[in-house]
Amino acid sequence: MRELTAVAAESDAGRQVKFFVRGGMGVSYHQFARLKVQGGLLVNGEPVHANHPLAPGDVVTVRLEDAPGQAIVPDPTPVDVLWEDDDLLIVDKPAPLATQCSVKQTAMTLENRLAWRYREDPGFVFRPLNRLDRGTSGLLAAAKNAHACQRLQRQLHTDAFLREYLAVVEGRLEGAGVVDAPIAKEAAATVRRVIDPIDGKPAVTHYRVEAAGDRFSLVRLRLETGRTHQIRVHMAHLGHPVAGDFLYGHEDPRLPGRFALHATRIRLTHPVTGEVIERESPLPEALAILLEENT
Repeated sequence: MRELTAVAAESDAGRQVKFFVRGGMGVSYHQFARLKVQGGLLVNGEPVHANHPLAPGDVVTVRLEDAPGQAIVPDPTPVDVLWEDDDLLIVDKPAPLATQCSVKQTAMTLENRLAWRYREDPGFVFRPLNRLDRGTSGLLAAAKNAHACQRLQRQLHTDAFLREYLAVVEGRLEGAGVVDAPIAKEAAATVRRVIDPIDGKPAVTHYRVEAAGDRFSLVRLRLETGRTHQIRVHMAHLGHPVAGDFLYGHEDPRLPGRFALHATRIRLTHPVTGEVIERESPLPEALAILLEENT
């Protein structure tokens, strides 16, 4: 359960508590509806109705209880946590490792590892905000409750939620630019994506080359949209697929089960405190070694 508290100001005099909670405290309509049923709406410690009028100095408390999540098999493998509080979690995911469980894969995912970490918290539900492919390593942010998730999702694909990646790509790529090329699923029976100006969904990737070589180049990328396989498809579209990308380029035996893509930086605004949170993760050694071929 997540408990939020706020104090009514002079300007809130006579305001119904439902507008105070859904406006100033940012509680969604769905969450507020559950509050009323669960008795989780209080003023000065006493349960109240949604239309209760506020007085300056009233202490408003909401108790947000999440619905129980699906049972996940815990995996005691440690997780590299870079930030954590009651609302937000930022982890550094290795590769290859799937992010979430699915019908086909119920074990050996990041979700299983977090289920072990929070095994004493029966209400914990894994809510990843930026999903990473199995073969992509790096920073992943997750909300720890429904309220934080709802507020953080509003930041996605805005300047408030920055995601930067480092990729080692094939060949010599120089300079900087923007790839603005719509992406669509190739066919119903495959996971591949393709550039499709007619039926594709908008996809925009900003890139800047940090080191160029004849064999490989190191590129920093920023996502403006979040399409499946976006960076991988856009780099292949430029003629410089991500190294080791068995789906859009060429498999590399030095990168078993993964490719040379790493989520290196995240910056977001905390969903409750408003604090700007920023974390970075360096390029893994397994990817940095590829660049040594250029010397």
